[in-house]
Amino acid sequence: MLPQSFIFIGRSGCGKGTQVELLIKALKEKDGHRDILYIQTGQELREFIQGNSVTQKKSKNIYDAGKLEPEFLSIHMWSNLLVEKYKGGEHVIFDGTPRKYHEAGVLDSVFDFYGLGKPWVVNIDISPEEALKRLLIRKRLDDSEEDIRQRLSWYESDVKPTIEYYQNNPRYNFLKINGERMVEEISKDLLEKVGLS
Repeated sequence: MLPQSFIFIGRSGCGKGTQVELLIKALKEKDGHRDILYIQTGQELREFIQGNSVTQKKSKNIYDAGKLEPEFLSIHMWSNLLVEKYKGGEHVIFDGTPRKYHEAGVLDSVFDFYGLGKPWVVNIDISPEEALKRLLIRKRLDDSEEDIRQRLSWYESDVKPTIEYYQNNPRYNFLKINGERMVEEISKDLLEKVGLS
């Protein structure tokens, strides 16, 4: 099996993380000798803003205000991980990247540079109403309904154009997966479509 690369994208609350975990399990079962590099931009950012540099403090202010970080910082998060941790030959999974159209253009260059082949873009699709319902149920201690609605509005303004970019791009295998089903059904559908069932 050749190394595969995946980009998981969708509204907040769509279950990307859960489906990535199930994908990783399937990859290990099918191709156990190959490592997997899992890049979670959001997790990296949450760790980054704990620091004391000028950039980290400014980034924390943006995060605390519930605003979207500038593209250069998101790109720094995932590109730094690739430069430092990619050993060559792993499966690579991006979760939460890219969020903006221009970031997708930068990410394009990664696949050619590392020779990763044609990536899978997995759009786990749920309605705005379902996303709101899920996020209100699981909300973090510092989340208000207003914060959650703000995050969901970014999807409309920033993520949707990015999805359209991938949908119409022959360089990618684009999958739209119905995310309003049982976790196991979604996983079965996804694994069948990427040839891992």
